[in-house]
Amino acid sequence: MAPSGVVGALGVPADRVRAIRRRARLLTTAAAMAVLLLLVLCLRVIVVEDTEWSRVSVAGLLRSVGRFSAVDVSLFPELLRPALDTAVMATLGTLGGAVLALPIAWLGATNVTPCGRVTFLVARGLMTVSRSVHEIVWALLFVAAVGLGPLPGILAMAVRSIGFISKTVAEAIEDVRPGPVEAMRAVGANRLQVLWFAILPQVVPVVLGNLVFEWDVNIRRATIMGLVGAGGLGLVMFRQMAAYDYGGVSAVVVVTLALILVGEIASHHARKALI
Repeated sequence: MAPSGVVGALGVPADRVRAIRRRARLLTTAAAMAVLLLLVLCLRVIVVEDTEWSRVSVAGLLRSVGRFSAVDVSLFPELLRPALDTAVMATLGTLGGAVLALPIAWLGATNVTPCGRVTFLVARGLMTVSRSVHEIVWALLFVAAVGLGPLPGILAMAVRSIGFISKTVAEAIEDVRPGPVEAMRAVGANRLQVLWFAILPQVVPVVLGNLVFEWDVNIRRATIMGLVGAGGLGLVMFRQMAAYDYGGVSAVVVVTLALILVGEIASHHARKALI
């Protein structure tokens, strides 16, 4: 039995244990207070001091909502071709990103990366670069390289999609059940066979789900690619905004939502058919 005032098998004094716990609680409280203070300072500098509060009013908010709520339905027939262009751009960008992302995901998964830490770090670096740079910046780079048109927008969305798809797929590969992998290796399967027959069937749902989600995101990205001359709904929205046509902007938003809804329905049936 431990002596009085002593806890644990190592005979640590109870007063010391209480002091350590008290110090840990104080450090945790101090860290939380510091984060809260930093948040308050950021809100004050960014929101309170940089906002023209004289222009903020309920009446002004209601007027803005009223302007955008008047959807210009007469514009819908003219949006069919731009909507098709946007869907094609988003689809090609997503597929291009997937083609580039899957090998990077293979290199970036710790349990299957072929050359250990070297290929792992290279793949993770590519994922970080892809996610860190905004799609508009990628689009500007590709416009400078290949000129105006849908191509720079497609390339920008493809490169931007690499980071998300490859990271989530790599994490799914790392979380696969080891049983099928070990069974394939036990019968003499090579690395490619293990990847194709033991790992890929387990991550197919993740891949399809991420492709659908990224396609939804790329639909929204494609709508702003008009700012760099990529065409589609983005170019129409830019023109409506330049003309202060609030109803036209709302019409473009409605068509964009309809595109995403169609994509959700198609993806639901595709998942049921493939999985």
